[in-house]
Amino acid sequence: MAGNTIAVSEADFGTTIEAAKGLAIVDFWAAWCSPCVALAPIFEALSTEFEGKAVFAKLEVDANQRVAAKYNVRSIPALLFFKDGKHVDTVVGLQPKAALAQKITTHLG
Repeated sequence: MAGNTIAVSEADFGTTIEAAKGLAIVDFWAAWCSPCVALAPIFEALSTEFEGKAVFAKLEVDANQRVAAKYNVRSIPALLFFKDGKHVDTVVGLQPKAALAQKITTHLG
């Protein structure tokens, strides 16, 4: 992954996200999903803007269907927010950068 985002999979989701301290945001995406592709540079920019304040991860849903099912991800892109390993919020669909930045700031607060 580029920038400050990390790729996660079923194999390391538990240790990387569910066991993480603080805020972690996971982008559930797929290569064939146009809104997912459009969201990618926004997610990258946010990962740089909030570097050191939150973990930014990407999970490809086709290869990691169990994790997507566990968190009831039915539409993508979906950004799932985890605080100290607990799922606390979900944003579905392509959103403007400012709206996502505000959501991140709220969860960091």
